[in-house]
Amino acid sequence: MIKIGITGQAGFVGTHLYHTLGLFPEEFERVAFEDDYFKDESQLLEFVAQCDIIVHLAAMNRHNDPQVLYDTNIGLVTKLIQSLEQTHSKAHILFSSSSQEERDNLYGKSKKEGRKLLINWAKASGGKFSGMIIPNVFGPFGHPNYNSFIATFCHKLSHNETPVIEVDGAVKLIYVGELVAEILSEIRSGKGNDEFVIPYTSESKVSEILHFLESYKKAYFDKGIIPTLHNTFELNLFNTFRCYMDIANHFPVKYTQHTDPRGSFVEVIRLGIGGQVSFSTTVPGITRGNHYHTRKIERFAVIKGKALIQLRRIGTDEVLNFYLDGKEPAYVDMPIWYTHNIKNIGEEVLYTNFWINEFYDPNDPDTYFENV
Repeated sequence: MIKIGITGQAGFVGTHLYHTLGLFPEEFERVAFEDDYFKDESQLLEFVAQCDIIVHLAAMNRHNDPQVLYDTNIGLVTKLIQSLEQTHSKAHILFSSSSQEERDNLYGKSKKEGRKLLINWAKASGGKFSGMIIPNVFGPFGHPNYNSFIATFCHKLSHNETPVIEVDGAVKLIYVGELVAEILSEIRSGKGNDEFVIPYTSESKVSEILHFLESYKKAYFDKGIIPTLHNTFELNLFNTFRCYMDIANHFPVKYTQHTDPRGSFVEVIRLGIGGQVSFSTTVPGITRGNHYHTRKIERFAVIKGKALIQLRRIGTDEVLNFYLDGKEPAYVDMPIWYTHNIKNIGEEVLYTNFWINEFYDPNDPDTYFENV
């Protein structure tokens, strides 16, 4: 069992890495980290002493005073090295650097110099080191106006604000899930690499990305239409956009129901993407689900009966409760990294339609069980 600690565990990349490691409980043991450990030498020493691997993600990305940013980042590396030396650690350290290393700014300088400090520690101590040069990262749960311009655009569009392009340059990007996969690959290799350049997986102009996001806003946010997604990048961008919506107040979305003497008709979903549609009946008191996905798009549509749909983001305690009644057919979509279920809370059989954007593959189900 490999014991892994993540400085900056509560941050954007740290959160995704921490929860992804949790998908492999027989391979990895996660050593908990809190930001305050850098303020308490004894806690930091205890943390470092437990770890076979430390992924150092803790850093300041933005500040009005670049010198504060530089001093903070170098200070964090220095404290980590001091703890490594005092515990005589020979851990494998993975350091999050940036493609900004070569730019003439103090943030890039702090990353480059921090990487060199850790290279020197590894040579002197016999430890292993991987200095990850990372391109621009985007994905769910990043902080607007801090982690990524994509986070800022998604937040503004999903809250009916207007994004502004400051510089319409071409940007090399990697999705946070793809970055985590690269980190896991480096961990499993056990080799170390002083200058591990992580390849970008897509490149787009800022205006092109904004165009995609605006189309998602018009189709999905305003009309409930799943847009056409031509490739993995577009799927990742769409899933990113969905996670910035005010889910608690957006769902459930009521359908337009057409009735005549023959009965009723409800259009369940419009989509520019394929997938699989399923229908289920659920007897009173029964709960289905209690699982989550990391890439799939899914819609639960209640057609008849009374249901409680619950969602909880992995790693948090807040449960979102949605009450649906087939007398007013409605749907709730499942964001990625939200465990979810549906329960029949009525006295009659519950009728539900389920749509998911890809066929079920038992060899790659992207379905992880956890109670809401």
